[in-house]
Amino acid sequence: MHSTFAVYLHLGFDHIADLRGYDHILFVVALSAGYGLAQWRQLLVLVTAFTVGHSLTLALATLRLVSVSSAWVEFLIPVTIAATGIFTMAEIATAPEHLQRPERAQPVKYAMALFFGLIHGLGFSTFLRAMLGEEESIALPLFSFNVGLEIGQIAILAVVLAVSASVVRWARLGASRWALALSGSTALAAAWLMAGRLPF
Repeated sequence: MHSTFAVYLHLGFDHIADLRGYDHILFVVALSAGYGLAQWRQLLVLVTAFTVGHSLTLALATLRLVSVSSAWVEFLIPVTIAATGIFTMAEIATAPEHLQRPERAQPVKYAMALFFGLIHGLGFSTFLRAMLGEEESIALPLFSFNVGLEIGQIAILAVVLAVSASVVRWARLGASRWALALSGSTALAAAWLMAGRLPF
């Protein structure tokens, strides 16, 4: 049992942190753009909303209770990245002061993260189903894979926050300008991915 847990934990971490599948990394970057170290609680709530969403569809799709065309899922994942980047840019452009107000609630952004998490869960499930093979029970692999995903996601968030703090401090670049650059870059990268994954 311990071996199975470790194997799928490692697979989950590698899947989200794999640079060859950088679309998931881009989404986490887009999600965290505009947040600083002092806003970690607000970002944690946002990430939890995303986690709830992708955990749900990861389980349902892996158990084959939900089935969606993989071509559409692969296309919609960069759509979520672009939408998140654009939302952040619009948020900063209209109210740049929100970067200095970590207590400000953002229910729309939380709902968006939850919904987009549903789409990413479908993408994760494609990989997990391929790895399951002849496993008699998928409960433990499903759980450990999801834990691995979350550890990888937290690691990516930590790197993004550390890099953002360094850039703002040492490059003397304002937090709002850096957030605009980061979210804009992820949106552009997502548009390029969308163009190459058109399902029709």
